[in-house]
Amino acid sequence: MKLFENLYRGVIQASASPRAPLALSLLSFLESFILPFPPPDVMLAPMSLAQPRKAPRFALITLLGSLAGGVVGYLIGVFGYELAQPLIVEWGYMPAFEKAMAWFGEWGFWAVLAAGFSPIPYKIFTITAGVLQLAFLPFMLASVIGRGTRFFLVALLLARFGPALEARLMRYIEYIGWALVAVIAAAMLWFSFGRS
Repeated sequence: MKLFENLYRGVIQASASPRAPLALSLLSFLESFILPFPPPDVMLAPMSLAQPRKAPRFALITLLGSLAGGVVGYLIGVFGYELAQPLIVEWGYMPAFEKAMAWFGEWGFWAVLAAGFSPIPYKIFTITAGVLQLAFLPFMLASVIGRGTRFFLVALLLARFGPALEARLMRYIEYIGWALVAVIAAAMLWFSFGRS
């Protein structure tokens, strides 16, 4: 049974759906301020692979949704941090939040620009920018440059080189899928038992 190959093909097929751009914009919007939420790349990548000619359009949709969500994240930081802070702690984002604060203190505008490629989730940067009341226009400009570069890079690289990579991926997809399951299971066990 080819579990991961069937799953992969299902994702690619769903990515070609007429509703996929709307789902992509919604995911991009929510990911920018809701804490436990996946990055939009998980939809942008297969959509760009499924419809390479539309990849720039998908990157733009992702960017616009992300920017709109970034505004909400900024406003949460300005007006609602007291409500968000317990969730940041509970979901384990506090170290990332503290690192983002340090980056803002050291680099300001450039910290948001780096957020496009940082392992620290963008939502942490949006909320932190609001908490520190970073000037709004530089915050948005840095978001456009950082996030835009990332999304267009992902979309265009997959549109250009994706079909060649896909052929190689399909040869090993079952091994990769089961290895990923094993890594996730090991991480869950370590977090459950290894840290206590």
